[in-house]
Amino acid sequence: MKYFILNVVFICLAVNISIAQPKLKKATFIPHWIPQAQFAGYFMAYEKGIYKKYGIDLEILTGGPKNPSSIYMENGKVDFACLWLTNAIQMREKGIKVVNISQIINKSALMLVAKKSSGIHKIEDMNGKKVGIWGGDFRIQPMAFFKNYNLKVKPIVQGSSLNLFLMDGVDVTSAMWYNEYHSIVNAGLNADELTTFFFADYGLNFPEEGIYCLESTFKNDPELCSNFVKATFEGWNYAFANKDEAVQTVIRYMKKEKFPVNIAHETWMLNRMKDLIFPEKGMKNFGALSEKDYKFVAEKLMENNLIKKIPEFNLFYKPF
Repeated sequence: MKYFILNVVFICLAVNISIAQPKLKKATFIPHWIPQAQFAGYFMAYEKGIYKKYGIDLEILTGGPKNPSSIYMENGKVDFACLWLTNAIQMREKGIKVVNISQIINKSALMLVAKKSSGIHKIEDMNGKKVGIWGGDFRIQPMAFFKNYNLKVKPIVQGSSLNLFLMDGVDVTSAMWYNEYHSIVNAGLNADELTTFFFADYGLNFPEEGIYCLESTFKNDPELCSNFVKATFEGWNYAFANKDEAVQTVIRYMKKEKFPVNIAHETWMLNRMKDLIFPEKGMKNFGALSEKDYKFVAEKLMENNLIKKIPEFNLFYKPF
């Protein structure tokens, strides 16, 4: 009889536990590039069980040139994706109803880098020089920069390699602060041998990556969207508080996908992501996208004939 009572107690406890723990909601997420410290917050939120704490059974897909996050989002293959603001505005204008639920990076990391040995110390020194420029949306800021300062440069199509710049094939190269700039320094050039021009410092700040979902996802399950943002926020906080662990976790993901690994580079990238995600105003502004910044970027897209009209801000941005 005693054993029967104990069994009944255990069964009741098990039932109560199952009732207290709601079923996790399955969701998928894709970053807009390959695994690297740029996405450490998502990886740490996954690895430390933070997404599960918020009721999400998440699958993180591998992004990059072979798996564009914009295509996955457009085709409804993922619930959440990282997209650049310029890309997302164009998608929305074309009728793809993407919604920004959190703006991760508000400060542009895009920049131009020159060697001081080339005689470039200030803006006007770029006149007549060969400048490496990436294609697509990456052209918008540099071309606007040249126009604003009446610079007559010789644009050269820039690929993923920095060899053209390192071998003096171009005088100026495009770079992301958290990525290519550090690769240039790693290649043997000291920071004091370089002249840098951050577009954000010259009136051309474009907020960059944000978290997006389709409007249907937002309307059908706003709680899932809210919890995904909250969990990601916690993941970034954890990554910045435990940088060594975060870098090692990122490296594990990189090795799994057979991408080259450089611990110093990933550490640099993680530190710069903190500067970009949580700048001087602090963490309280995490996820915010100002209407002023939105309209500024959209107007530049119109000037470059990339969109015909500006999508309504209140339909595009749905913060929690």
